[in-house]
Amino acid sequence: MRFSALRFQHRILGGAAVLAVTQFGASVVGLMRDRLLAQTFPGLSTVDVYIASFRPSDLLFQIFIMAGFSVALVPLLARYHVERDEREMEKLLNGVIFVSSIGFGVIALVLTALLPWLAPHLTQFTGADLALYIQFARLALLTNLLFVFANAYGQYLLTVQRFWVYGIAPILYTLGTIAGTVWLTPVYGQLGPMLGTVLGAVLCTLVRLSALLSRGYRPRITLWHPDIGELGLLMLPRMIALAMLYVELLIFDGLASGMPAGSVTVNAYTRNFQSVIIGVSGIALALSIFSLLSQSAAKGEWHRYGVYLRKGILYLLVLTVPGAIALVLLTPVAIWLVHLQRQTALFTLCLTLYAFSIPFESLNHLFSRAYFALKDTTRPAIFNVLNAVVAVAIAWWFAPAIGILSLPLGYTIGHVIQMAGLALLLPHKPAR
Repeated sequence: MRFSALRFQHRILGGAAVLAVTQFGASVVGLMRDRLLAQTFPGLSTVDVYIASFRPSDLLFQIFIMAGFSVALVPLLARYHVERDEREMEKLLNGVIFVSSIGFGVIALVLTALLPWLAPHLTQFTGADLALYIQFARLALLTNLLFVFANAYGQYLLTVQRFWVYGIAPILYTLGTIAGTVWLTPVYGQLGPMLGTVLGAVLCTLVRLSALLSRGYRPRITLWHPDIGELGLLMLPRMIALAMLYVELLIFDGLASGMPAGSVTVNAYTRNFQSVIIGVSGIALALSIFSLLSQSAAKGEWHRYGVYLRKGILYLLVLTVPGAIALVLLTPVAIWLVHLQRQTALFTLCLTLYAFSIPFESLNHLFSRAYFALKDTTRPAIFNVLNAVVAVAIAWWFAPAIGILSLPLGYTIGHVIQMAGLALLLPHKPAR
């Protein structure tokens, strides 16, 4: 029994350690990108536009693609993985990729045509900034079309626990943005970073595909797979939840774009620092455990499922509480890293408020995947929606009084409420 428990711990912490290292690497490279963008475009208006331009595309991508990938694809693939049916895993993956790429491709084309009309309703940018926003948003759609493939391959890698390749790919994606900022900006001006971002997405996709090819995977056009219907049903609640999340981000950007120049950037950059801790703790551990929880559920091994979940909660609390404190203490370093010394006071307050959310958001990642492993997507969706509604209401109400600080305040309170609800309603399966 003791050996078995240690083996379980090793599998959880081993996978989490790999993902933590790669998530941390991605965060460091992301901070390098943020600093470089702030240095290259010191007025910050271009950076504001760059950040905000991803929201419409990300909203659609999360609703129509990641809603299915993140909640159902790993459990469905895990069912065949525990049966060692690699052929069926391949057929399912190919079918999902075909349906998803065609669907998102059509959506991207429609939005590309409608952007000149929609853009003024999504932001408060005007003139040259609005024109640039439209250009950037179209390229962001192309980036997310590539991510249909990259993220499908990524879910397969999570299922078979190939964490290194899964985690390295996003680092290469961000390096593309850095390369574009350094080498393409002198040639293409403000379009340089976005062109680099597209190239980074190509590289990310190819790296993950090469890992699958090395396992014997062969991409084929597969029009359908019987499990796609089940995936569609499971993703419906998640679609609503992710829609609310990205509506929240759109509203946050809309509120910030009407505040003094740089407000969108300060909010995004402080959130990026907060996400470093989330990435190396909450997301890394949740992703590491997700396949194990899914396999345990597929086999009906509920004791094992409970062991994984309890250990995950303990590990997260041990990691995230000190991590949040350290983040606040290192605020001066964070300000220097992203070259925003002119915004020191505002940056410090925003980052402190975001730091409070770290343990709660990390636990939300774990609890949500505990539900997804059981193919329960409804309850997590309900609390995701509640989170977004609370966050937007608080931000909207307090924005006139405290400005940009209303955004991290609403964000934190929303995650506290979501965590409490998910924890209280966690399913308890009887041992067999």
